[in-house]
Amino acid sequence: MKRRLTLADIADTAGVSVMTVSRVINDKPGVSDEVRQTILALVESMGYRPNQIARSLVTEQTTSVGLIVPDNTNPFFAQIARGVEDAAYALQYSVFLVNTVENPQREFDALDSLWQKDVDGLIWCSARVSHEVLEAQISRFPAVVLLNRELTEPPCNTITINVNDRHGARQAVAHFLAQGRRRIAYLNGPEHSVSAHRRLEGYRDAITEAGVPFDEGLVDCCLPDTDSGYDAALALLDRCPNVDAILAFNDLVAIGAMQACQALGRSVPQNVAVIGFDDIPLATIIKPQLTTLHVDLRHIGESAMRALLDKMEEAACPSAILIEPELVLRDSA
Repeated sequence: MKRRLTLADIADTAGVSVMTVSRVINDKPGVSDEVRQTILALVESMGYRPNQIARSLVTEQTTSVGLIVPDNTNPFFAQIARGVEDAAYALQYSVFLVNTVENPQREFDALDSLWQKDVDGLIWCSARVSHEVLEAQISRFPAVVLLNRELTEPPCNTITINVNDRHGARQAVAHFLAQGRRRIAYLNGPEHSVSAHRRLEGYRDAITEAGVPFDEGLVDCCLPDTDSGYDAALALLDRCPNVDAILAFNDLVAIGAMQACQALGRSVPQNVAVIGFDDIPLATIIKPQLTTLHVDLRHIGESAMRALLDKMEEAACPSAILIEPELVLRDSA
């Protein structure tokens, strides 16, 4: 096995001290331009790469960050992860991505694993733990960005980034009402999801403010995937056949709901209008194309990484960022 190239190897070849090579690589003064250029040329030709572990012992930084998501197969989190990774790469950081598959124990294990790796910061998407546990966990890391969680008083090491879920749900319900629809159902996400609670609040408020009685029988919870959306919509339409509109927790649930309508011979949007959340790429591929609440997911990921860097460098930055969703009208509603 080939031995890793060291500073001593560069120094021996150049005929200088290891300290001189170190000064050049770390862009320090005290070296003539001629020697500097000679060493840089040798570094390039010999393929020298710094030992990151050794460097981290000196700088007390690992140039790595942790990213926790509840489901990396969900396009919502996949696109956010891509944005984080793109921004991290541009900033010369590595990303440890951990998928918890909506499992609380795996979420705790992920936090322990990333803490043991001494990551410089943590991006935590849609944390499912209680508020007390959340605060205890984020205190373990130097800097944290929380996605899809709100904190009344964020700790000094934390930035929160949230989508205005309540306003998004209100927009969707207002659109249904403007179409003359009154039996508006809501297929919500997991009960432990903070976004699910916020979207339910927006749905309920918009319904009652319009003078339409809130009917708990028109609200169901399901996992945020297509199969669960299909099953939930089948049960809903069997129980409440006069439903004329469905707001879905996310686009995957919405797509499942449209498949259920098709299976039951209910035309979308003529018989049942459907609106989703997130505007994943699949929303424009299916037929009919899905009306949905759009947020730029990749941009959210990039913003999270840059906000984390600001927090790690103790730069001036807001403690909370709120992103407004935009209703994109297509064929389903």
